[in-house]
Amino acid sequence: MRLPLRVTFRNVDPSPALNARARELAGRLDRFSSQIMRCHVTIEAPHRHSRQGTLYQVRIDVTVPRREIAVRRAHPIDRSHEDPYVALRDAFRALRRRLQDHERRRQWKVKAHSR
Repeated sequence: MRLPLRVTFRNVDPSPALNARARELAGRLDRFSSQIMRCHVTIEAPHRHSRQGTLYQVRIDVTVPRREIAVRRAHPIDRSHEDPYVALRDAFRALRRRLQDHERRRQWKVKAHSR
């Protein structure tokens, strides 16, 4: 990704490997939309006092012309988001789907329903 990318860690020790993984996944977004102006990834552990593992939350904010797309992945029913890499992967997958939908609407490739 040639555009500004910011990775923020909240209540989590900054990890160079997790930061690199976020940058790698953000770099792939250019395949789905060439109009991305900004991307901000926030990786957060909401609290540290639970009995079981911490469920990581990932929020991604992407700015495209005339629109901001935000994805937040937190507290799934299954415990898979105890791994920050899985939470990051799931958030980028959801963002990819939203970017694809945005591009379809922008390019008028969405079927119009007759009334």
